[in-house]
Amino acid sequence: MTIVPNSMEGRDIAYQMHPNVNLRKYEKSGGLVIESGDGIYVTDINGKRYIEGLAGLWSVALGFGEKRLAEVAKAQMEKLPYYHTFSYKTHGPSIELAEMLIKMAPVPMSKVHFTSSGSEANDLVVKMVWYRSNALGLKDKKKIIGRIKGYHGVTIASGSITGLSRNHDSFDLPLDRMIHTSCPSYVHFAQDGESEADFTKRILQDLEDLILKEGPETIAAFWGEPVMGAGGVLVPPDGYWAGVQEILKKYDILLVADEVICGFGRTGKMFACQTLGIEPDVLVLSKQISSSYMPLSAILMNDRFYQPIAEESDRLGVFGHGYTASGHPVATAVGLENLKIIQERDLVGHVARLEEQFLGGLAELAKHPLVHSSRGLGLIGALEIHPKTDGKPGDAAAAVAAACEEEGLIIRNIAEAICFCPPLIITSEQVDEMFAAVKRALDTLRAAQA
Repeated sequence: MTIVPNSMEGRDIAYQMHPNVNLRKYEKSGGLVIESGDGIYVTDINGKRYIEGLAGLWSVALGFGEKRLAEVAKAQMEKLPYYHTFSYKTHGPSIELAEMLIKMAPVPMSKVHFTSSGSEANDLVVKMVWYRSNALGLKDKKKIIGRIKGYHGVTIASGSITGLSRNHDSFDLPLDRMIHTSCPSYVHFAQDGESEADFTKRILQDLEDLILKEGPETIAAFWGEPVMGAGGVLVPPDGYWAGVQEILKKYDILLVADEVICGFGRTGKMFACQTLGIEPDVLVLSKQISSSYMPLSAILMNDRFYQPIAEESDRLGVFGHGYTASGHPVATAVGLENLKIIQERDLVGHVARLEEQFLGGLAELAKHPLVHSSRGLGLIGALEIHPKTDGKPGDAAAAVAAACEEEGLIIRNIAEAICFCPPLIITSEQVDEMFAAVKRALDTLRAAQA
């Protein structure tokens, strides 16, 4: 951890409460203060430059310093800095972005609703799932299935669908309507001697058994990331998603695909649903929708999902939900321009062309004595690090991440893995540069253990 230098000493520690940290540890150590960004690189206030190997938080598709997005934001600020989408009112950027998203959608969709983050979006979809069940007279059909190690946000509802203990402990989560099924990670949960095909068959049976135990008439929806990001970049085995969808159709359970991390090119197609053959009723999008230059998320829903909600709003006289910033004109203008750039520069094709090099680089690093295995898809991947025999879980991966930072590479350690999700604009040469930094970090740690 880099200590806050003298020019900022004490200020950040004194006044900011940070997310996703040990707060007591942060009070003592301080943090890395980033001053600027350019392309795939960021620079701290000491002038040290880093490759941002996680694209910020899985999100800065176009890299840092994209002038077209800054220009669009400035122009929209000057024209209409804010307006809402309540009470039969709207504005141009939200209309245009909604139209674009419906045309881009991987399966036929009916409507788009904008929010400001993936957590907010997933939270609202939960409310709409319950609203829809009430509209259909299915008063008991309210339970939601998430997955162990799944991540869908940190609000009370989205945090409950999330299947990570760190997001539940001491928060009194999950809510009792939220249940969890097996994680589709062969490397973590396969039984001794179990083939990948047998593993897939077993966890699909786990899902069906859970549905039958709870009662299909009580279960409204299943939530899943095509590739599980914050759980450690967990790629599902062949046949998993086809099997899940077959079970959900059998018991009339909605499918919500959370593409907050995977959407807009990360897996080598515009949406991971296309990569993995998923046909959701609801698609949740954020992060790369605006390259995180502005807070923005979108919920796409099909007509099967939307029509009962519309009927219920007509019966009640109003759809009684809304956020002040839903469809914010600056955010949607930036999102619109961001998606135009992704298309104009063929960044989805760029990811597909880099995939072999990226996954090959991870596989080569997996030969290192400190590494157990590699995994990935498109331009998202992870190295599973051998755990320390004399430390706490996750210590080994945390040490690798810290060593990478010393080598000028910011990545993220999750459990025993270090995770990679670079900006989509990364070049072939920069992929090599990124993995060379990892190799140096691993060698340094190996030498220290000798």
